[in-house]
Amino acid sequence: MAAKKKTKTKRAGKTGAKKAVAPKRASKPAPKRASKPAPKRASAKKAAPAAAASPVASPHAKGKWAWVFKRGPDEERYWLVKSEPEIFSFDDLLRRHGRTTCWDGVRNYAARNFLRDGMRLGDRVFFYHSSTDPQVIVGECEVAREGYVDHTAFDVKHRHYDPDSNPDAPEWYMVDLRAVAQFTKHVTLEDIKLKASLANMTMLRIGRLSVVPVAEKEYNIIRRMAG
Repeated sequence: MAAKKKTKTKRAGKTGAKKAVAPKRASKPAPKRASKPAPKRASAKKAAPAAAASPVASPHAKGKWAWVFKRGPDEERYWLVKSEPEIFSFDDLLRRHGRTTCWDGVRNYAARNFLRDGMRLGDRVFFYHSSTDPQVIVGECEVAREGYVDHTAFDVKHRHYDPDSNPDAPEWYMVDLRAVAQFTKHVTLEDIKLKASLANMTMLRIGRLSVVPVAEKEYNIIRRMAG
């Protein structure tokens, strides 16, 4: 008998085998984070409108001298200053450069207030010779510079030196006066006392003050008396 041939079955080699491709998993979309609403900023509160600053009351708004310090626009005030002619006379003023001098040495608080807070540029000022016989108004000045610190208070060599004065907190002030007219007819203290319309002049009622206010009516009367 013819021998039967064995048929060999070929095994599929590994090289020829196709790799099984794993099915791709559908990638899940990353879950969206719930966005937190941005915190609302507190709306800035509107500042309440600032209250209008109340006007600062003048330290001289009340009292017997209030009329001196209160004045309208372009309103003049009138004054009288006293000086001993042996120390500084009206003739001395006329000889000064520009016929102008600083009115220093006032060491009375009421008179200081008149210089510092009362006198204004252009105000008219009578020049009065005191501590002499007769005491007399000899001329007229005008304010050439408004109140500023009286530096003589700090000068140890000056006769108006004040040992209690502090340059950082000055107490004493002065103005500059310029000669305007020398009276041809002097007005004496006796002339003033005999004039009934001048009976209320400050210089008669408060003789100790070296700087005093003069009412407009009084100023006009004295100017007429001086010719």
